Formats: sequence, C-alpha cells, structure tokens
Amino acid sequence: MGKLATNEVLQFLIIITVLLATARIMGELFKKFGMPAIIGELLGGILLGPSFIGSFFPGFFHFIFQDPKQPAVAFDGLSRLSVMMLLFIAGMEVKLENIIRRGKAAAKISFSGIAFPLLFGFAATWFFYDQFFDAATTDRTVPALFMGTALSITALGVMAKILIDIDMIKSRFGNLMMTAAMIDDIIGWMLFSVVIALAHLEGESKFSAVTVLGIVIGFTAFMVTVGRRIVDPMFRYANEKLSKPGAELSLAMLLCLAGGIFTEWLGIKAIFGAFIMGVAIGNSPYFTQKAKDTFHDIVTYVFSPLFFVSIGLKVNFVSNFDFTIVLFVLAISILGKVIGGFIGARLSGFKYHKAVAVGFGMNARGSQEIVLGLIALQAGIINEKIFVGLVVMTFVTILLAGPMIRYFLRKHEEINGPSSDLNTRQSETTVPVAV
Repeated sequence: MGKLATNEVLQFLIIITVLLATARIMGELFKKFGMPAIIGELLGGILLGPSFIGSFFPGFFHFIFQDPKQPAVAFDGLSRLSVMMLLFIAGMEVKLENIIRRGKAAAKISFSGIAFPLLFGFAATWFFYDQFFDAATTDRTVPALFMGTALSITALGVMAKILIDIDMIKSRFGNLMMTAAMIDDIIGWMLFSVVIALAHLEGESKFSAVTVLGIVIGFTAFMVTVGRRIVDPMFRYANEKLSKPGAELSLAMLLCLAGGIFTEWLGIKAIFGAFIMGVAIGNSPYFTQKAKDTFHDIVTYVFSPLFFVSIGLKVNFVSNFDFTIVLFVLAISILGKVIGGFIGARLSGFKYHKAVAVGFGMNARGSQEIVLGLIALQAGIINEKIFVGLVVMTFVTILLAGPMIRYFLRKHEEINGPSSDLNTRQSETTVPVAV
C-alpha cells in the first residue's frame, strides 16, 4: 500500500486547514446576513480556486493545491466521504410518519413539483442541446434526463431553514411543505439513480440499467420497511449495552458506509446508498436525539464545509461564466418548479397567492443540485459552463425563496384574512440540515 511522504502529509494538512478555515469563516459571515452557510462556503472555494487566487497568484495556488499531486488525491477521497455523510444526514431528515400522515396533499405538490421541472429541463436540453453543450452526441437522452432531474429536486435543508426564519416550521403550512420536500428528495434521488444507470458512469457495472433500477427500488423499499426493523434492535443494543453516544455514532457511520458500499458496487454512486440508509436510521426511535445532533454537528461544521469549499477548486467560475447559459438554466429551473409547485398546491385546495408561495418554497435548491452537477461534470455529461449555471441557479433560488414566500403569504392574508392554517402550531419538530 502506498503512503504519503512526510512533506506530502504536511501538504495534506495545510490543504485541510486552509479550506476548512475559509469555509467556516465565509459560512459564518453569510449566516450573519441571514443566508445559508452553503453560499459562503461555495464563494470561499471560488476565491481560493482558479477563479481568483489561481488567476492572480498562480504560484501560491499551485504550491498549496497542486504540487505535489498526492495530497490533492488524498483530499479528494476525504471530500467524497464528506458528501456521503452530508447525504446521510439529509436522509435522516426524512420523517416517514409525516409522509404517511400528510401524504395525499404533499404528494400532489411533490409530484407536480417534480414533473414540471423534469419536463421543462428535459425538453429544453433536448431541443437546445447544440446551443449549450460542447460535446457532440447522437443520444441526448442522458444529458436531457440529467438536467430535468437536477432541476426537479427541492433542498430539504434549505426549506427547513427558510421556514424557521419566517417562524412557520411548526405550522400546518410548514409541515406540509417539509413533507412535500421529503417526498421530492426520495423521488429525485431515485431518478438520479436511473440517470447514472443509463449513463454507465462507473463503466464496470455488472447490471443493465433496468436491472439496476429494479434493485434500487427494491433496496429503497426494503430499507424503509423491513430494514428499519433490523436497524432498530442494533441501536437499542448500542444504547443498552455499549458506551453512549460513541456506540451510536460508530454504528451510524458503519451503516452509512455499508449503504454507500452497496450502491457503489451496484454502479450508482455511494451517495444514494448513504441517503437511503439515512432515511432508515433517522426514523429509528433508538437512535437518540443527542447522538443525531452530535453526528449532525460534526458533518455540518467539519465535513460538509470541506466538500463545498473544495468545489471552487475544480472549476474556474469566471472564465466559464456564460450569461446566456446562466439565464437558460435559471429560466427552466424557476419556471418549471414554481409552476409545478403552484399547480400541485391548487390541486390540494390552496388559494391562489398561497399556492404561489408554495411554488417559490419548492423552488429552493441546495446541496443536492451541486452534488449531482459535480458528478455529471466529472462524467462528461455536462460542461463547466453548465455546472457554473447550476451553482448560480442554486444561489438565486435560495435568495428568492424566503422573500417570495413572505410576500405571497402576506398577499394571501390581505385578501382572505389571517389563516388558521398558518398560525396553528404542530407538536412535531424538524432539525434542519445546515446547507
């Protein structure tokens, strides 16, 4: 087994220190302005990367991040583990009991909120492929399906943060929005598994796309039903017989890795297995809230910032910024999601302005789009300009969501009077993923 030389270990530690310090400082700065930390973390990476430091201080950039290469490769492994853990805690936020309780109304919002951006993204990419994609292809299905999928997922953690900011996380409206986002997450990642299977991203999968899809559906169904009955006794034993909370944390991490190993072996990336395992574990009554909070904090304040700040090192956001492409991505993403959420809310009985508020809430994007975009970029499905467009789209939809929800709910109350639905508090609590 190869190992890092002493100077390479030093370089690896310098990379982690510089990236983590930058990510945390920028994340805290943006939180002071009421925005999610992910924006600051991404901008911190852009400043450190080829977009700024690499352009104005190329010697320093190469010294820290590219010379020698081995520490950068080691950090790449750490960032991949980080995104696995990020998706694991995102899965832990999916409350199956809420989906069951409010499933019918939330499903209308979620399905409509996925169908329209999926259709918009697929059709726009299919018809305008030659104008926005560099690589020539005779099969536009995979890039079109990718764009539709990437634009259809609502960021559960960002949704929670926005609802907390406007004091509606415990309202009926807030719980319905969170439930719709949970359903959205699960369906979106299922769609992404299809994209990966069709694209043969791993290149060594033993299975056909149809077989992979069948196994993925079976794995998901198993983990949220029978799998939970297997997980519960494991955490109960850890609570009663082993050290607290260390045993719970170790068990959670091992299960996260096990889920990732299975789906990576299947050929659809470890992050999907980690997400589904998070859904099963997050709903276990024997995984204590203290342990969940500890795991959440470790990922949110250490591993997640390392991943997001590292994205800025991979792409030059200045040279690859194309205003036309950014407008293209923004237009199809916002139109598809807002219209889809609006129609779903109207079908669920919401009045006009409140339905528009739902549409803008479902329009909030976050870490998932960036993770999907990075995988697609590395696989050659999209180019750097499309990736930059996806990152800008994430920024814009996060910034739009809160003010637009407030505005249209205020219009709703002006026309219809104060709504009991908005003021009634529920007993459930939701801990947001700080992305």
